[in-house]
Amino acid sequence: MPTYYEIRVEGVLDHRWAAWFGGLHVGTDGTQTVISGLLTDQPALHGLLAKIRDLGLCLISVRQLPASEAGNQAQPSDSGPAGNG
Repeated sequence: MPTYYEIRVEGVLDHRWAAWFGGLHVGTDGTQTVISGLLTDQPALHGLLAKIRDLGLCLISVRQLPASEAGNQAQPSDSGPAGNG
């Protein structure tokens, strides 16, 4: 079952990075970027974290949010390592 995640990194990325992050929501909160949305499974989460690592971004936090908090804010996204481009 897809799970909603909120990932915070140091620095500000604009919304145009959403496509690179598999269509996840990319927003800012002060000096941090918040990447959030539904991920299909653990490999998708690890693929997203690998992209963050490859960009050299400083990871601040990864939160799994319950469905009651997440609502219908995003569609499932497969952010696995294959086909990243």
